Amino acid sequence: MSEDYCTIGNMPKPPVADGPPYADCVLCRKPTEYPESYKGITLCPVCEWQEAQRTACSG
Repeated sequence: MSEDYCTIGNMPKPPVADGPPYADCVLCRKPTEYPESYKGITLCPVCEWQEAQRTACSG
């Protein structure tokens, strides 16, 4: 799959967890698909999608 010109293709994403415990979303505090042990910003799928909408090609 090719990256769209508006995506940030070189940004690292957290690893997907094999199972619980999951990290909380930093915006809404709901569980994410990322492991609790991940150090960094984690977003749930809904907040991740909304954040992408806010930053995509807004210029």
